[in-house]
Amino acid sequence: MRKQKRTTSLRYTAISFLLLIASLSVNSQEVVVDKIIAKIDDYIVLKSDLERAYLEYLSKGQFRGSNAKCQILEQLVVNKMLVAKAQIDSVEVSDIEVQSSLSRRMDYMISQVGSEEELEKYYGKSMEQIQNEIFDDIKEQLTIQRMQETIISDLKVSPAEVKKFFKTIPRDSLPFFSTEVTVGQIVKAPTPGKKQKEEVRKLMYEIRGRILRGESFADLAREYSEDPGSAARGGELPFYKRGDLAPEFEATAMTLDEGELSMPIETQFGYHLIELQQKRGNTFKSRHILISPKPSARDVEKAELYLDSLRTVILADSISFEKAAKEYSDDQLTSSNGGYFLDPNESNRVSVEQLDPTIFFTLDTMQIGTITKPIEFQQADGSNAFRILYYKNRVAPHQANLSDDYQKIATAALNNKQNKILSEWFDDARDNVYIEIDPEYDNCNLLQL
Repeated sequence: MRKQKRTTSLRYTAISFLLLIASLSVNSQEVVVDKIIAKIDDYIVLKSDLERAYLEYLSKGQFRGSNAKCQILEQLVVNKMLVAKAQIDSVEVSDIEVQSSLSRRMDYMISQVGSEEELEKYYGKSMEQIQNEIFDDIKEQLTIQRMQETIISDLKVSPAEVKKFFKTIPRDSLPFFSTEVTVGQIVKAPTPGKKQKEEVRKLMYEIRGRILRGESFADLAREYSEDPGSAARGGELPFYKRGDLAPEFEATAMTLDEGELSMPIETQFGYHLIELQQKRGNTFKSRHILISPKPSARDVEKAELYLDSLRTVILADSISFEKAAKEYSDDQLTSSNGGYFLDPNESNRVSVEQLDPTIFFTLDTMQIGTITKPIEFQQADGSNAFRILYYKNRVAPHQANLSDDYQKIATAALNNKQNKILSEWFDDARDNVYIEIDPEYDNCNLLQL
């Protein structure tokens, strides 16, 4: 009974960001008169925690079943078990890691509402209050993740285990997959010429001079910076550690004194002015102004011609599509996969429902094994580029089988193995932590986890 209930234990990694946001939205409206409903060593679960999680569950359109609250409370209790056991086992998350994650989440929240002012208005709290309220929640979430990683990080499945797992699935329970395709791309983004770069460098030196003469860095960042994530905040960036940002950016930032302004420096994103604000060991906080040179019409034409020439070489079998994608594609997400799009299971066979509509409709006009001429498209950052698409294969709708769906089945087998290991871990962990559940929830049978 215990292990059957715990096969969903991988989902216990945080009631997550949505619950965290839900906790902020309880402004003047109190959900319940609060009380402690569960104790796990030195950690507690409040009734308000459960009610907020349940409201968030319902807001996502989930089924209002009689067992839903019990399942949510079970998740909350197991999360506290992971945190309590992490303390016993000295599994720690540093405040710097928490601050870095907090900064990224604040960036996301601000991007959703438009500005810091709108975020403060939405929650009825200052930015400092919002950050203080969710700091501990984020630390707990990261601790839960770190603890789970220590339990299951080294697990793998052999081909024999995959076959054995597949045989345990009843024939009438095998999933049915819709049409899947194997499609790759090679992307070429127009590169700005010397003239365009020199114009931007000149502008950056002018902006730097204005800052040194006393103008506000923040105001100039809002006016000129093309970094959508930081411009509205006056160029402010969160704490980053080495390896998080472009090497040229990091190398410059780490050599500055606090409050010092850099000369214009170039990265793959354009030209930056950087001001170092704080430095803590291998982490640093900075603000910057980014301006990217824009390619000319001639630069755009050169990118298209380059890609067309590369297509000709591939069709002549002088180089494989996969090798060309790895060596020449400007799209980092697909180039390492030989240009192929991947599904969530890291398979290069993707359901047609997952494809970008423009790619889907392009494939509809192609024969399997063909490569398109260069097609102009808009990248995620809003800039235009060209790509060629390779339609390698198509698999008709079918019921899951080992021959066609090995990677998907292997992923499911690994998840199943991880769940079993976590179930065994929970059995052992219960003997090392104190758990007490309010009698109001006796019907949930949580002590029979």
